[in-house]
Amino acid sequence: MSENRTSWDNYFMKIAEDVATRSTCDRKYVGAVIVRDKMILSTGYNGSIRGLPHCDEVGHEMENGHCVRTVHAEANAIVQAAKNGVTIGDSDIYVTASPCYNCFKLIANAGITRIFYGELYRDERIKTHAKEAGIELIHLSS
Repeated sequence: MSENRTSWDNYFMKIAEDVATRSTCDRKYVGAVIVRDKMILSTGYNGSIRGLPHCDEVGHEMENGHCVRTVHAEANAIVQAAKNGVTIGDSDIYVTASPCYNCFKLIANAGITRIFYGELYRDERIKTHAKEAGIELIHLSS
């Protein structure tokens, strides 16, 4: 591989970082890319419910220090795949921040087998459950 050529993992994480720039909650910009066999299957970013105003337009809905107005990037990527009839079992997901517990459960139940993440964020429970479920967690630093 050429010295100037980025690895596949870094390539997909950089795409996830670009996807994050579409986020509409200014508290946290997160992007996700679902990949199988070096092909992008779906992407998602954190944003409000389809058709509703965004946090950056009308403000945040806060619960326990977290904005709950947004659908998380990982969930949006999974939903977009389902909406478009794209099978995502046995795939990888690249996320700019490690998943929250609820998104981890969605990822696991969707059959995604590896989670590549940038920033370590929130919940440590995913490490225990990932090991139990046979899901690889791989930290990619920028």
